[in-house]
Amino acid sequence: MAEAITIIKPKKKFSLQDIRELWQYKELLYFFTWRDLKVRYKQTVIGVGWAIFQPFITMVVFTVFFGTLAKMPSDNVPYPVFVYVGLLFWQFFSGALSDTSATLVGNQAIITKVYFPRLLLPLSSVFTKFVDFAISSVILAVLMVYYGYAPNIWGFLILPILLVITFMASSGIGLFLAAVNVKYRDVRYVLPFFIQMLLFLTPVIYPSSIAGKYSWLLAFNPMTGVIQTARAALFNTAPINLTLVGLSFLASLVALVIGVMYFKTVERYFADII
Repeated sequence: MAEAITIIKPKKKFSLQDIRELWQYKELLYFFTWRDLKVRYKQTVIGVGWAIFQPFITMVVFTVFFGTLAKMPSDNVPYPVFVYVGLLFWQFFSGALSDTSATLVGNQAIITKVYFPRLLLPLSSVFTKFVDFAISSVILAVLMVYYGYAPNIWGFLILPILLVITFMASSGIGLFLAAVNVKYRDVRYVLPFFIQMLLFLTPVIYPSSIAGKYSWLLAFNPMTGVIQTARAALFNTAPINLTLVGLSFLASLVALVIGVMYFKTVERYFADII
């Protein structure tokens, strides 16, 4: 009697079965995330301290050049803590894009030999950023204590929502770039330039109010609502704009849907052309 042969073919569309499959492979997601963290900090002198060192030094440089020399406004908040909040969410977003875009190419040997939901690889790269964010938040807590700020109840309630929005935005765009990078390796050259330009279109080093009557244009960037709302919640200097939060959520959701749909559409070609 001939043995039954099971042929696994990726589907062109995302479905509930994909969600169930991701749940079944949740331990593999944990393994990929833990592996990425260990590889990143392996054989380093200060280990996870790099997650604190990078945003802290960037905050110091921005404070000197933009806060002290350029006299950039900061909505009556001390510039160091003002810019550090923006950097926390920005580095989550930009770091996730950089890592996710290269994750499929970097795991070529696994993709061509073993079956598992390919979505796990880019998603694991985004999940590692939660760890970096948590570690980097230690400096934010120190700065807030130093400058005498204490977040209200809204701060604790809204921050998880802002992290979800950042996760959706970075995952959606990251999935799209990861799929494109399999076929067109130009992504690794274009992405750093894109991230650098997007930094100046996001209110990281300046408040969105600086754009005046054109500040509404910044709302098309989902990170604008995230960073502006985080500052409002933590420093209590302005009311939380729920409309802006809703726009950021919708923009991130659209990015996630487009990213997943495109990823699933071209997934069947990964093993052949990677």
